[in-house]
Formats: sequence, C-alpha cells, structure tokens
Amino acid sequence: MKTGNIVFLLGVLILFLSCSNSGVYYVDSVNGDDSYSGTSEFKPWKSLDKLNQHTFKPGDQILFKAGTVYQGQFEPRGSGNKEKPVTVNKYGEGNKPVLNGNGKKKYTLMLKNIGYWEVNNLEITNTGQTEDAGRNGVYVYAWNAGDINHIHLKNLTVHDVNGSCIKNAGGGSGIFWQNGGDSIPTRFIDLLIEDCHIYQCRRNGIYSSGNSNRNRWYPSLNVVIRRNLIEQVPGDGIVPVGCDGALVEYNIVKDNPDLLRIEDAAAGIWPWSSDNTIIRYNEVSRQNAKWDGQGYDSDYNCRNTTIQYNLSHNNAGGFVMVCNEGNSLGKSYNMGTENTLIKGNVSINDGIRAYRTRPGWFSPTIHISGPSKNTLLEDNLIMIYKKTLNQIDRTILMVDNWGGPWPEDTKFRNNIFYVVNDKSDYRFVYGKAAGMIFEGNTFYGNFINKPDDRSSVEGKPGMEKNITFPEGFPNFLRERALTVIDSISQK
Repeated sequence: MKTGNIVFLLGVLILFLSCSNSGVYYVDSVNGDDSYSGTSEFKPWKSLDKLNQHTFKPGDQILFKAGTVYQGQFEPRGSGNKEKPVTVNKYGEGNKPVLNGNGKKKYTLMLKNIGYWEVNNLEITNTGQTEDAGRNGVYVYAWNAGDINHIHLKNLTVHDVNGSCIKNAGGGSGIFWQNGGDSIPTRFIDLLIEDCHIYQCRRNGIYSSGNSNRNRWYPSLNVVIRRNLIEQVPGDGIVPVGCDGALVEYNIVKDNPDLLRIEDAAAGIWPWSSDNTIIRYNEVSRQNAKWDGQGYDSDYNCRNTTIQYNLSHNNAGGFVMVCNEGNSLGKSYNMGTENTLIKGNVSINDGIRAYRTRPGWFSPTIHISGPSKNTLLEDNLIMIYKKTLNQIDRTILMVDNWGGPWPEDTKFRNNIFYVVNDKSDYRFVYGKAAGMIFEGNTFYGNFINKPDDRSSVEGKPGMEKNITFPEGFPNFLRERALTVIDSISQK
C-alpha cells in the first residue's frame, strides 16, 4: 500500500475515534484529586470546579460516587446529541450524591443553553443564610439559543431551597426552567421531569417561565412532568408556562404550609399561557395559600386545557378554578382562556379555608372568573363535608368577574354534588355569566339558588358508603379517595 494511502486511512481512523469516543468521568469528594485524569474510579476528580472547567461531548458520562457530598455549583458545558446524550448518574452502593449550593448563586445545578443532557440520582440543596428571591435548586435556562432538545431530570431529590415566598419579588423553586430571547426564538423540546422528590422549597415546586406572547408564539413541545412528589412547598406545585401539549401526570402535591402573604395566590397544578395541556392521574391535597389555594386551575391565556381523572382533597381554596383577566383580553399576551375540559375528577372536602382572605370568607369549591369561554365540567364527583367553623364559605360554585367580560358558555353535565351529613345551606352564585347550562347532574343537600337542571337526579343519603366513582377514574386513586373519606368520617 502506498504511503499516502496509509496516511489517509490513519487520518480517517483518528478522526473517527475523536468523534465517536466518549468518556466516563468519575467524581469522588473523599478520595478524588483534581490532578487525576478522572477517567477511572481509581483516579477520580474531586470537585465541582473541575467538572465546570471541562467541556463535555456526546456520549460522555459523569458519575458521582454514592454517599459523597459536594459544595458549590455544578455548571456543566457542552452538549450531547440525539444518539448520544451526556448523562449524569451515581456509581457504587449508597445514598445519592449530595450537591449543596449554600446559597452562593441562584442555583446549585444549572444547565445553560446546552441540550441532550440526562441528569439522574442526585440530591440537591441550596440554603443561604437568608431567603433570597429567585433562588432555585435546579435551573434549566435557554436564551437566544434556538431549540434546546432532550433535557431529562430523573430521580432527583431537591430540598431546602430558601427562595422568597413573595411571587413578584422572584419567588424561588425546587426545579425551575426558563426559555426566551430577543433575537433567536428559543424553546425546549423533550423536557422530562420524572420521579423527583421536592420538599421544603420556597416558593414553588416545579415552575417555569416561557414564551407567552402570541405575536412571538414559540411554545416548548413534548414537556412531560411525571410521578413527582412535591410536599411542604407553600406556593405553586407544578406550573408549565409557554408550552403546547404539556403532559402532567401521576404527580402528588401535598401539605403546602400556610406561609404566603394574602397578596400572593398559588394553586396545586395549573398551566399559564399554554395550549393543549393534559393534567391527569394526579393527587393534590392541603394547598393552603391565602388566595386561590385550589387543587387545579386552568389559567390565563390557556386554550384546550384538560383536567381529567385527578383527585383533589382538603384544599383550602377549593377544587378547581378557571380564570382569565378581562382588562387585557385581546392583547398579544392574552388571547383568552378557552375550551377547558374538567372531567372525571374526584373532589373531597375542598374549600375549607378557616379565616378571612381578600374579599372576606371565600373558598368556593369551584371558581370561574373573568372571560373564560367554552368550559365543560363533566362526570366529576364533588363530596362536600361539614365545615369546622360556621363562618367558612359554603359556596359550591362562584362565578365572578376578573375585569372585562364575564364567563361564557359554561356547561355542567352529569356531575355529582353531594353534601355529606350537613343540613346547612350551600349556594350557587352565577353572577352575569352568559350561556351557563346544567344538564343531568345529581344533587344531594340543601342548596340556595340551586341550578335549573331539568334532567337532574336527586341524590340519596348514605352515598358516601357506596360511592360511584367516575368511569375511567384509576384504581390507585380510588383507593386513596376511600382512605381520605374514611379518615374524615372518623373525625
């Protein structure tokens, strides 16, 4: 073979190896040393600083030794690709590696303008000496970067992030993602947050900030938030913003402490400025925000939201809200909240706020406010229990006005409104809503302004002992609902 051909083939081989060869990098805060190669568990790196100095390539793996602890921020560089994402995980037996941000920055883990990353099995904290607005545990950030693909956050434990409880000041979250830009349309595609445990974070659990202006509409796609446990978080549980087709399923949001100001609203799971959101198979309980405080919500500038087969119980502000702000309706950032479907859900003992809030004693089970259009509530089971104080709001449905037009074309079909062992009067308030229809609903209790439902069914006492759950309501949530009913009955 001629020398030139040999040189050419060697060059091709070297190029192939340099493009295809990925590395495995080990990190051990106890036995590591940043002067080591890091490519062997016997020669691991020691610090997050060393990781932050390296630019990772497609297929690279970053492995933290189980049971080790790190101080500071993890700010990786470099992207993977579709065939070979960069992965982060642990190695060895033991607890998840712990990354403590200590409040030095607004995040402990930051993925900035990089794609095709999978981060698994880490424990993350970010506790500063005082609360600081905008402090997060995990921060996924994309700005003027185009499409950022395949960010997967799985089996993370994020806790003790002391952001601010004040929303307008910047709040704070366990996991926060943000996308936008003033020169390049930017969004996330294939963003997955799965099997994470988030607790004792202020203000929110999983929160976001995305493109919301319809004139520059560039929504994130294939956003999935699944099987996460969020507890002891005083603000919002899960909020996708600026998405099309987000899927929020099998999550638990519970035990939200009553720490917010009366000026600040929060709810369990809800989209903002998003289309075609599906919220299903979730459980939200004990949301205690002083304003709103519902389990679920179809909010501002949202279209085609589906809230289906969820369990809601013991939420201070109620079961569900559908709302939109009327004064800005028709502007590019508020094209309206339309076509909300609330179907096959179970609400137990919601609307129990035991003190005055903005307008006084206010905690309706269902709240529809402002110029929402074409809302359908169908096949929901609403179980209402005796209030612990006489002053607590006994409104089942409140329709009111959040500026501008009133709600239009709201239909209640085949729902069960059942008041358990309480002879008190419960009320329906319709305001100036247009086109409100009730059809085939079941009522049991004493009602003021009971809906005009010519095909209604009269409920019977003792229904709580032989409950008919909505068709399609999953078995695992049926078991949880029965447990909740049993615990209330024993009090």
